[in-house]
Amino acid sequence: MGLAAAYHAAKAGHDVLVLEASDTPGGMAAHFDFGGVSLERFYHFVCKTDYPTFELMAELGMSGRLRWVDTTMGLFNDGKLHEWGDPISLLRLPGLSLLSKLRYGLFAAVCVRRDQWAAIENETAKSWLVRWCGQKVYEQLWRSLLNYKFYEYADNISAAWIWTRIRRIGRSRSSIMQERLGYIEGGSVALINSLVKAIEQQGGRVQVNSRVNKVTTEDGRVTGVAMPSGHLAADFVISTVPTPYVVPMIPDLPPDWKARYQSIANIGVICVIYKLRRSVSQHFWVNVSQKDVEIPGVIEFSNLREFGRDSIIYVPYYMPISHERFSWPDQQLVDESFRCLQMLNRQLTRDDIVDIKVARLRHGQPICEPGFAAKIPPVQTPIRGLQVADTCYYYPEDRGIAESVRLGRALAESIGAAHD
Repeated sequence: MGLAAAYHAAKAGHDVLVLEASDTPGGMAAHFDFGGVSLERFYHFVCKTDYPTFELMAELGMSGRLRWVDTTMGLFNDGKLHEWGDPISLLRLPGLSLLSKLRYGLFAAVCVRRDQWAAIENETAKSWLVRWCGQKVYEQLWRSLLNYKFYEYADNISAAWIWTRIRRIGRSRSSIMQERLGYIEGGSVALINSLVKAIEQQGGRVQVNSRVNKVTTEDGRVTGVAMPSGHLAADFVISTVPTPYVVPMIPDLPPDWKARYQSIANIGVICVIYKLRRSVSQHFWVNVSQKDVEIPGVIEFSNLREFGRDSIIYVPYYMPISHERFSWPDQQLVDESFRCLQMLNRQLTRDDIVDIKVARLRHGQPICEPGFAAKIPPVQTPIRGLQVADTCYYYPEDRGIAESVRLGRALAESIGAAHD
């Protein structure tokens, strides 16, 4: 989001400086070297409705680097890996009555075609799912997914937030039977590098290893930022740090605004990333809906983007950072996640492991409860020249590059209005 905002601001003629606390730009889309392969720390893919991404890539001359692949989903339930994601797979799934399957099929179809979310904004995902699909479907297909992603928040997640996730994937299909997802050739780093280059070509700068300690103000207007290296003056500041960092970084906010930011809860994310000699399954994404497995899903990224002979697997853990698992040492997470992979493919052994990386982020997912839209503070703060936004401002959409690009552009376009 920050790079997109900087790009559009620089293009509009503003003097732009991006301050990135990490040693590499890109936030959750940042890459690392995985044994000679440039790979995201946290998986990203493209859907057919990600129009802001397409528009930005066209502006940067990158449209030719978008690749589309027919992908499939799986469902690990009751100790077995099932085909999932199309009407035939739904009808073949054991454990549900024909009526339950028909209700679920109707529910999925309505989600994909629905464009308005106001009617479900104040409803929990649990009550919405049970109302449409029945208690049995919720117990078999959804309870574990929600419990092992949100833990104590699981029963109070917004129905609108869940709906947009179903709709986004459902609309990324070439037919009712075939899912089709995309990726950027070279990975998301190709887009990040192009953005950085475009910012610099327009006179802007991107500065890594540059943590901001405080946003400074005077007489109700932003004056710049304080850093360990000193003070940087600025007429306008756009903050895209996670909301838990906003209040400590901007102490001059009014008390009622501080309370609004502090009321937004976040959970952390850990991705255990494997490079394996053997594929786990033929699916890009496997939902794990198993009561005794505290992992919501497995993403076999190499079933979307090729990496030669090796398979690249992401095993994500989402949880409050207060949960004991978030403090587990890497090896304990590896041991548990690899047992999950062996459940999906019983032929998998430790000898198949080529490399492992464990990526952690303390604030990876905002908790979007019913009525969340009214909870989000405006982007423009009471401090003139200061905008604040993070991934919770995508709501009801989930985190993703397309939403980062969309909101980043909107932030940049509002700079002129904010100066008036």
